[in-house]
Amino acid sequence: MELNSRDVALLEGRAGNAARLAMELVVAVGEAEGATRLVDIESAHIDGCLYHGRAGVDFARRLVAGGAKVRVPTTLNVAFLDLLHPELYRGDPATAEEARELMDAYVALGCSPTWTCAPYQLTQRPRFGQQIAWGESNAIVFANSVLGARTNRYGDFLDICCAITGRAPYCGLHTDEGRYATLQVNVEVDDEVADSELFYPSLGHLLGEISGTDIPVIVGLDHRADEDRLKALGAAAASSGAVAMFHAVGVTPEAPTLEKALGFRAPARVVTVGIEDLRQARESLNRGSGPLGAVSLGTPHMSLRELRRLSRRVKGNTTRVPFYVNTARHIVAAAESEGLLDSLRAFGATLVTDTCTYVAPVMDEIRGVVMTNSAKWAYYAPGNLGVSVRLASMDECVASAVRGEIVAGEGWS
Repeated sequence: MELNSRDVALLEGRAGNAARLAMELVVAVGEAEGATRLVDIESAHIDGCLYHGRAGVDFARRLVAGGAKVRVPTTLNVAFLDLLHPELYRGDPATAEEARELMDAYVALGCSPTWTCAPYQLTQRPRFGQQIAWGESNAIVFANSVLGARTNRYGDFLDICCAITGRAPYCGLHTDEGRYATLQVNVEVDDEVADSELFYPSLGHLLGEISGTDIPVIVGLDHRADEDRLKALGAAAASSGAVAMFHAVGVTPEAPTLEKALGFRAPARVVTVGIEDLRQARESLNRGSGPLGAVSLGTPHMSLRELRRLSRRVKGNTTRVPFYVNTARHIVAAAESEGLLDSLRAFGATLVTDTCTYVAPVMDEIRGVVMTNSAKWAYYAPGNLGVSVRLASMDECVASAVRGEIVAGEGWS
């Protein structure tokens, strides 16, 4: 691998043992992936701050003890604790202590305590063509697809190593060649379906299942595919599969035409998706049965625009079941300044920040089905929490909470 003088200096330990370890890992991964050189990155987003066990804490402590600091602006993903609402935590105190130690360690490394899985909703976000190193699957697919920034899927430990060195292996989605679509997905549905909320997470869930290692280009989306809907689509695709980037012809920045998205080559595969395929994808996420037990919205973290809509929808009503809203602390601050939180509090909603209800023990004991508008939440929660799930639109989730019983699914009959 071709290394510059700064890379060599880091490998020789001139910036300390922790920086040397970070560079050793970046180089080793690059060599394994066939990269011939490294590339400078301009920002990083760290998933390793989410507690999964002692190994993560030990690694972060080693970096801190070695005097490491991030070299580029670096944001932090959701963690295991909600620091703004500590009373929500229902887990083991010893685990909470380790989780907090991990969070503190990453802040000590110079990372910004954003604690959000949707860093693309921050004021400062990557520009088109910018080289970055992001963890968190939904953030990765959004950055590549919607913003046109460039990042591979960086997992725990490697993400912070890229941030400390300011370097990433130049391969895969960092390159022009690695970003061309290889799978063409023709979506054939009527306007009613294409304008429905559940169309996007259902399509994303199906996209993840059929894509494999291919980069898909979707034919059939239009201006109705706004950022919130693309967020839902990408998050679902990155959960049910390994999708790190998709194109949508006429919608995403690197797909002004189908030919451009494909790199002016024929696709390796062409798949046509119709209403029955989407219906089956949606129904595959409905697991278990029973009465309504709770509602959980905002995975990935709810945007300010979504909070505005939810605030209007719940105004004058009261929930009969636990109703959780996952969002970022900076979104909560903005919503508070707009007066949006009054109606949510009056409704009985529980705001969850810094974490998410499917990764941290913050929900009450649930008896019954949890409704959600997130395919990602529906995909992971049964395994993580052992709950039954029903995928529904935001409006149906609110209506069900008000009635205390599940309202029928959205359209497509």
